[in-house]
Amino acid sequence: MKVLVPVKRVVDYNVKVRVKSDNTGVDIANVKMSMNPFDEIAVEEAVRLKEKGVATEVIAVSCGVQQCQETLRTAMAIGADRAILVQTDEELQPLAVAKLLKALVDKEQPGLVILGKQAIDDDANQTGQMLAALADLPQATFASKVEIADGKAKVTREVDGGLETISITLPAVVTTDLRLNEPRYVTLPNIMKAKKKQLDTVTPADLGVDAKPRLKTLKVTEPPKRSAGVKVPDVATLVQKLKTEAKVI
Repeated sequence: MKVLVPVKRVVDYNVKVRVKSDNTGVDIANVKMSMNPFDEIAVEEAVRLKEKGVATEVIAVSCGVQQCQETLRTAMAIGADRAILVQTDEELQPLAVAKLLKALVDKEQPGLVILGKQAIDDDANQTGQMLAALADLPQATFASKVEIADGKAKVTREVDGGLETISITLPAVVTTDLRLNEPRYVTLPNIMKAKKKQLDTVTPADLGVDAKPRLKTLKVTEPPKRSAGVKVPDVATLVQKLKTEAKVI
């Protein structure tokens, strides 16, 4: 069984992002970039499935600029067998990415597509669901446990009320939650091995996909700064301030 793992290059989660002075977006010049943490969990899960003998090949996929090759090399250092970069300088939105992934699913015919539930830059939480709809595949989102057996995936999902366990027929799309696993530390020997692994580059045109943005960002601003707190002498003053100033009671 092939496992396809889409990964996204995002601003590292340790970096405090800055909004551009013209409010057109976030400044990523000279900023450390890394693999989206949810996608890193997905790569780890795919590699574990291969180590258990469930999967035969793990293919990492990324869509975006040429520098996404670094993200794919990281995925191969974790344990992916080969990688595909869909290279484009266009601003990619979830629907465009889902269409590109659908074209690759048609080409590679994987038994499982596993990806992060959302990216930490746009927090869209849409790509996995859109891909499942376009490819007409069963889906299981927010997975905290995945078990593969007899052509089916038993997935434990994190929902508002607790946990939900569902069974879906393969091939399928699964999106990962934080508690699915703890990604392994990437060692230097594996980083060196990853440099020799196969990395193919295609374009959206090669896949017959129009990746032009459908949405336009009007303005990006920082959230308002929180005002300083005040100490109150007694409960009566607190109640008065909650009524007159905060207007919450």
